[in-house]
Amino acid sequence: MRTDPNPTPLRVLDLTDELAFQGARLLVGIGADVVRTESGAGLGPAARAHWHAGKRWTAVRDAAELDALAAGADVVLESGPVAHLRGLREDGSSRWPHAVHVVVTPFGLTGPRRDWVVDDLVLASAGGMTWLGGRPDGQPKPPPREQAFQTAGAHAAIGALLAVVSGTPQLVDISAQEAVAATLETAALAWIHAGRFPVRSGGVYEHVAHQIFEAADGYVAGGYSGSPRMWTDLLTWMAERGEAGDLLDERWQDAAFRWRERPHVDEIVRRFARGLPAAEIALEARRRALPWAEVVPPERLTTHPQLRDRASLVTITGEGLPEGGVEDVGFPWAALPRPVTLPALHEADGDSPWHHPAREQGQRERERPKSRAMDGVRILDLTWVLAGPYVTKQFGEHGADIVKVESRHRKDPTRFAPSMHLRPGSDPDDSGYFINFNRNKRSVALNLRTEEGRRLLRELVPHCDVVVENFSPGVLDRWGMDYASLRELNPDIILVSMAGVGRTGPWRKAVTFADTLAAMSGLASETRDPGGPPQGLTFGLGDMIASNSAVLATLDLLAQGRGGHVDLSQLEAMAATMGPAALEPVLGAGAPDPRTAEHPNRSAHAVPHGVYPVAGEDRWLAVSVTDETQWHALTRVVDLPGAAADLAARRSREDEIDAALAAWTRGQDGHKLAELLQAEGVPAAVVATGQDLVEADEQLAARGFYTVLDHPLTGPVPHEGIVARLTATPGGLDRPAPLLGQHTGEVLRELLGLTDEQLAALTAQGVAE
Repeated sequence: MRTDPNPTPLRVLDLTDELAFQGARLLVGIGADVVRTESGAGLGPAARAHWHAGKRWTAVRDAAELDALAAGADVVLESGPVAHLRGLREDGSSRWPHAVHVVVTPFGLTGPRRDWVVDDLVLASAGGMTWLGGRPDGQPKPPPREQAFQTAGAHAAIGALLAVVSGTPQLVDISAQEAVAATLETAALAWIHAGRFPVRSGGVYEHVAHQIFEAADGYVAGGYSGSPRMWTDLLTWMAERGEAGDLLDERWQDAAFRWRERPHVDEIVRRFARGLPAAEIALEARRRALPWAEVVPPERLTTHPQLRDRASLVTITGEGLPEGGVEDVGFPWAALPRPVTLPALHEADGDSPWHHPAREQGQRERERPKSRAMDGVRILDLTWVLAGPYVTKQFGEHGADIVKVESRHRKDPTRFAPSMHLRPGSDPDDSGYFINFNRNKRSVALNLRTEEGRRLLRELVPHCDVVVENFSPGVLDRWGMDYASLRELNPDIILVSMAGVGRTGPWRKAVTFADTLAAMSGLASETRDPGGPPQGLTFGLGDMIASNSAVLATLDLLAQGRGGHVDLSQLEAMAATMGPAALEPVLGAGAPDPRTAEHPNRSAHAVPHGVYPVAGEDRWLAVSVTDETQWHALTRVVDLPGAAADLAARRSREDEIDAALAAWTRGQDGHKLAELLQAEGVPAAVVATGQDLVEADEQLAARGFYTVLDHPLTGPVPHEGIVARLTATPGGLDRPAPLLGQHTGEVLRELLGLTDEQLAALTAQGVAE
């Protein structure tokens, strides 16, 4: 299987707009040879440097020149409204069938809303992100730094490499709405399994006892969910400071009781946090292996000791930048040699814009055609909770055989924690959370506390292509399964490690949850309303950002046909989604921030831009006007103050415009208003709840996004669907999540040749379940 250790980089033609800038940037991060047809002149210096460093651009005057340029590409990455795409024929096929052609559109290439237009706010609203953000007494708002766009871009890069791994040039359809809807953790799942949906809570997680707390001089993210040790060690720390209150009473040792009385526990923890400086809390928490972190602004990322020690920052050099270049956040994993220096976007010179020769067809492309992109690949899944299972879920969707090793002795909270079951009265085999993120997998239950269990685990390695793990650093090493040992068992193995901050560096032992990573990366800091405290997020966005990065890293190695160790830092993956935030203090942020406490959704680039009340309790419509054409279209529908169309004129009367628009939307049906405005070309969408997505979204329904699988305990149940839709090697959801140990005998017979007598002995010894 293994081929050239120094393969020719992918040639990528970048036809993206902001909807998929992140996808092209991630491909730069794996060393692709990326050429644009636009100079990025419309962006500010910080945004242009961040999104386009490491690329070249070349002018294209007509369709013939574009076709000639595309003829040299392995991958064409294109994004924007369907009406603006240049690479599709009238019949919907690609103009460049020799290449992998990834098309990212707001709602996909099919369905009744295929022609709708968006900005990040409207997309985040249509996909369900906006509903989850903000204070309970304020407007819903999306995560900062255009996370909806960045999520779509990440799935575009994943779709590109899935098609490359398949060996079949083909069109890949990415719906940005579906990318967002697949990144909500429980927002839709709670409705599917329990007939309810989470609501915005100012950063208080619904199913994990974590939130942002005020410290003596700032803010920290943390809590007391996780293993029993995390509770007892936090309680010990609080007691040492005389801040434990009545939590030392025996009754608080019961996790279910603590959960029921969470407000009381939170108040005592809040008093504890207020008595210490934020940095001191974070330092002591790392020493005690507790999941707490200081909430830091993104401008501190370039001085972050963990990021600097791992050389994960990128230096960008070139015309218009300070002498010696500027430092920016880097990439989620070390695909490129570190430290990394990239030239700013510049015009290509010479006869060809491509730096590298065309790729020859590799071994994978000479194999028999696949029905799915990852047919023939087996993954040993040693992950739990969300970040790791979200990785292997995506591989399983595209044909990989996922062998998930788990046990009652190392309890995955998504199976065993009552708060994650979603459906009242369910049990570990019936957990709604687990069911969604572990479909298309086989479960092998091994007690890894026993030497015999660890021996069997090692014996599975030669039969697998990839091992994915999200243990704390050092666990695999103690089991004799570090990368060097795995290579002795299987020279071609790919090991994907997903430690919170990476396996090396001064913070390598830090225990992290999604909220602590958001705090470390600067994301949590930017969730604050003007003049208010940071609110954090109420869903595991950071877990899924890291997951998408791990998927891309694994596909990169599979596409190259070689093994390797992906030392993925979830912190670095999160930092890589902060956009140009680290560059703005040096290069300028462009227009001033127009947000106010009353209007937290305002934008420097659009007026009006916000969410407006519609009929129903706590129902909202997202509307954005970015140019004069959209403004004139909006004013044909509703009478708004001011006839002038330019942004500056609208900005001068923004309060009046917002008030008039809110008065018009209030009391009207949000879905009908969205259709009315979109028919006029105005970006608009209902701020969707989980119920809206599952039951009332005609676009998701038309594209069959929620796929029903028949689970042996729950019966037929909808699951979140596949994002990357490959036309020649489509993925699919084939089997529901496994019961604990459902396939232990099947897998151990098939891969290790064990007999029924040997399996019975392992069960009697407590090794297998």
